[in-house]
Amino acid sequence: MQLRGDALKAERRILRQAYGFEDIALVPGNITINPDQTDIGFDLLDLHFSIPIIAAAMDAVVDVNFAIEMSKLGGLAVLNLEGVQTRYENPDEVLQAIASASNEEVTPLMQKIYSAPIKEKLIGERVQAIRRGGGICAVSVTPANTKKLAPFAVEAGAHVLVVQSTVTTARHISKSYHGLVFSELREWVSIPIIVGNCVTYTAAKELMETGITAILVGVGPGAACTSREVLGIGVPQATATMDCAAARDDYFRETGRYVPIITDGGIRAGGDLCKSFACGADAVMLGSIMVQTAEAPGRGNHWGMATPHAALPRGVRVKVPQNSTLKQTLFGPATVTDGTQNLVGALRTSMGMLGVRTIKEMHNVEIVIAPSIKTEGKQLQRAQVCK
Repeated sequence: MQLRGDALKAERRILRQAYGFEDIALVPGNITINPDQTDIGFDLLDLHFSIPIIAAAMDAVVDVNFAIEMSKLGGLAVLNLEGVQTRYENPDEVLQAIASASNEEVTPLMQKIYSAPIKEKLIGERVQAIRRGGGICAVSVTPANTKKLAPFAVEAGAHVLVVQSTVTTARHISKSYHGLVFSELREWVSIPIIVGNCVTYTAAKELMETGITAILVGVGPGAACTSREVLGIGVPQATATMDCAAARDDYFRETGRYVPIITDGGIRAGGDLCKSFACGADAVMLGSIMVQTAEAPGRGNHWGMATPHAALPRGVRVKVPQNSTLKQTLFGPATVTDGTQNLVGALRTSMGMLGVRTIKEMHNVEIVIAPSIKTEGKQLQRAQVCK
């Protein structure tokens, strides 16, 4: 019996601790820098963005007008090619129906709405409309539909292709079909290709080895996503970002090619955004914060791409206040104290206090485990919020 016990002990798995943004804090630097001397630019191959912020490919976040405005402000917005914008000639009517539905009605309603066929001509029309408005056009497709839909977007002039699903890997095993091979995709798509989502060192590094341009990091942290509850999968975002950033750095040392990491989800305010960069992100993708802008088409509602899944919905429609413009959310002035406005100002100010001039320098700031960072000394604030 003792030998059996020793054998079981030897085979026992050890669980490691993983951390979300709420569990960590950034340690101020030994020098400080004026915020206006910081550089927060972000590059995707030949495309340069003055701010490292990307609006998520969600129907409640991005439409043609939002994408154009986001480009004018220096960032990037991703249009969902499998959403209402490419299924309906007049998506505003559909978005209004989703906004007006009761909680009991909304999931089956969305399942019906998203069962309508994707119209290939609308893909070209939406891409061209963004370009005519002076915007950088980024579009999103799932791996299963990339071969079918991406050519229409590329031909119409899309600048960036995002291939995104809940979990995406370089190795997909299937007996029923030949899966998407990213190295092959890279051969016929010359524009930047962003792929996600992943949360581990190995998955990130193997995706980089296929030649893709950038990686999306995050499984289940989004405000409207329930993948963690439904499927039990995910890694808290601070740990996920650090692990994937380690893969990026090792891959760069081995090859000399730098593959940016984009933290996607779990960013509720400016503090989380700053922590993302300290954990190793080169850019961030935002959803729920962007829905709160007047330009967002969600009408104060937010839902994820897996919410209307026909067989296994993994998301809810959540209500958010539309209390800001996109410009105010990004650049201020802030009229709320919850950190959801003037995100660029928050990032630059944090960098100044950390004593770093660039995003890459921010990757090296000291991080401490500090689960009490948001509650220490805040009794009066908590008491007032609870009233």
